Amino acid sequence: METLVWIVHVIVALAVIALVLLQHGKGADMGAAFGSGSAGSLFGASGSANFLSRSTAVVATLFFLTSLGLAYFGLQQHKPSSVLDRTAVPAPATQPATPAADQNAGSKAGAIPQ
Repeated sequence: METLVWIVHVIVALAVIALVLLQHGKGADMGAAFGSGSAGSLFGASGSANFLSRSTAVVATLFFLTSLGLAYFGLQQHKPSSVLDRTAVPAPATQPATPAADQNAGSKAGAIPQ
């Protein structure tokens, strides 16, 4: 099931990219007013804009839903945990125990080597 959602998600993502690139910008309407362009298109002067914008809205909604589905599948596989639970705390380094006599003898002889 998750693989199917992944495939649909990728196809929908490519469709969103294609539909956004097919749409005209806001400045393209001025060129159509002087007779150069979309007035003779398949959908009419404003039909293509409505069709493309509605198609983009539908595909964007599908993209949103597949994203939520993939997030749901991701939560089912990995139990959420705190970041602090995932960090490894290093064990404190233990120093070897030295007899007190050796510590006193070293301090009487001087701490500066010559």
